Amino acid sequence: MDEIAFGTDGWRATLDVFTDERVRIVGQAVADTIDGGPLVVGYDARPTSRGFAESLADVLTANGIDCVLPERDTPTPVVAWTAREGEFAGALMVTASHNPPEYNGVKLIGETGPPALPEQTETVAANLREPVAGDGTDGDSGAVTERDLLEPYLDHALELVDADLSGLTVAYDAMYGSGRGVTDRLLEAAGADVVRLHCERDEEFGGTPPEPTGPRLGELIRAVETGEADIGVANDGDADRLGVVTPERGYLDPNRYFAAIADDLLDSESGDVVRTVSTTFLLDRVAQAHGRSAHETAVGFKWVAQAMTEHDARVGGEESGGFGLRGHLPNKDGVLFALLTAAAEREEGFDDRVDRLLATHGEVVQDRVSVDCPDDRKDAVLAALEDEIPDEVVGAAVERVVTVDGFKLLLSDGSWLLVRPSGTEPKLRVYAESSSSRRVKAILAAGESLVEPLV
Repeated sequence: MDEIAFGTDGWRATLDVFTDERVRIVGQAVADTIDGGPLVVGYDARPTSRGFAESLADVLTANGIDCVLPERDTPTPVVAWTAREGEFAGALMVTASHNPPEYNGVKLIGETGPPALPEQTETVAANLREPVAGDGTDGDSGAVTERDLLEPYLDHALELVDADLSGLTVAYDAMYGSGRGVTDRLLEAAGADVVRLHCERDEEFGGTPPEPTGPRLGELIRAVETGEADIGVANDGDADRLGVVTPERGYLDPNRYFAAIADDLLDSESGDVVRTVSTTFLLDRVAQAHGRSAHETAVGFKWVAQAMTEHDARVGGEESGGFGLRGHLPNKDGVLFALLTAAAEREEGFDDRVDRLLATHGEVVQDRVSVDCPDDRKDAVLAALEDEIPDEVVGAAVERVVTVDGFKLLLSDGSWLLVRPSGTEPKLRVYAESSSSRRVKAILAAGESLVEPLV
């Protein structure tokens, strides 16, 4: 059972580890720990995902739990929203998100739609065992029903946002993932003209991981920069994350995007903002300008969702491109935020929005590097780092150390340095934010020099 390990967002592994036998073991553990039923069992566009979803449903129904499967591969937020809106005890989502095609995974989703918290995944992990045998002849087996999950979700999204995108052209890159035929359809239903890119199914994701970051969005960037579209949006493999492209900036840094969309959302409705420890302080300044607060959490949307509920926050998100909205779903949703983004662009272009925010609140630059670190060394390195915190970094005094997730050093000039363990890779992440790229590079170099001798 050691091969099954739940990390930041469920269990994810290469297909030599993520096998049907182990998926069934996870299914049995969920059946043993779930409080009733039924469950939604969703799956992404990977060629193995439908089969793994059916295996999970086999085990769950053998334990008397009814299951609903989508008729087609479906975005994670659609599955989560379905669980929230229906009489469900939660959901399982078979997906490896933005990982390469040789991976797959499973996410656990709570009954109100949030990612499972560690106490829930730890309970499942503690109950891993071989599945029970069941042939459906004892009368106690559950049933599997296939259902269209898209129509109710799309109707809800259009009613919630109520946007008129007439006259706006949006380029949409599905990256061959489960957002195809969903995000583009939603934008079109709101009145936008849609330029579709990579909106067909490709088992290899076009030869690149389905991660909506600048280096992987060349065609989308060209479509916007040449004037073919007013703005570009892209989803990752399971469409819970969003990437945005603008005419002047190309790929828009997610920190700056988050600040701009939060500014727009706080204009229309009051509420606080939730951000992770690795996300820009520009959010704090935007929230303050609206008379609201920003709340900091550990990295991982499960923590963002929890804090959004606790603080009744209007919007929450993280610098990796995941964002959630109050009144919709306590989970990240790249489909809905594509619509919100287009609606905001219709009112004021994102390039102008970002220019205005930086002019008002000052230039903010952030970057990160990774330091190789075996998973079994992470705790020891962080423990050693606690005794090595310097009094200053690149000439600025360390005024405070935040330990929400790793060690975040707040500096006297308003900059910060963060060292935290990756939840998905054998690495430590080193982040820095300051007022210029040059200073960010200097702070990152100081962070690397601090961490590397400890690994």
